[in-house]
Amino acid sequence: MDNRIYFPQTTIPPTNVGKVDTKKTATSAGAFKEVLEKKIAGELKFSQHAQERLKSRHINLGELEMKQLQEAVGRARAKGARESLVLMGELALVVSVKNNTVITAVDGANLRENVFTNIDSAVII
Repeated sequence: MDNRIYFPQTTIPPTNVGKVDTKKTATSAGAFKEVLEKKIAGELKFSQHAQERLKSRHINLGELEMKQLQEAVGRARAKGARESLVLMGELALVVSVKNNTVITAVDGANLRENVFTNIDSAVII
C-alpha cells in the first residue's frame, strides 16, 4: 500500500528578467570598501592610562607626530598586527591596532630597563 501524497510540480516564471548592471554593483562595492577602510583606520584614540602617562611625562604629540603614528598603525594593521610597539625617536607607544587605541606611552628617560609584553609587532618611525 502506498500512502504518499503527490503534488503537481509547477514552475513559477520570473517577473523581472534582465541583466544586472555590473558597473553599478562594482562602484557600490568600491565605495563600500572605501568607507569600511576609513572606518577601520579611523582616528587614533588614547586610553585613560596613555593620557595620564603623556601628561605626567610632559609629552605633547604635534600634528606631524600624530600623522606618523597613524601611518605606523596603518602599516601594522596591513601586516595583521594586533598589539604593536611603535618607536618614535625617544618615545615608545604600545598600540592596540585592533581597537585603534594607544594603550601606554613611555619617554626616553623611562625607556631604559623596560620590558614590553603582549605585543606581536614593532614599528620603528
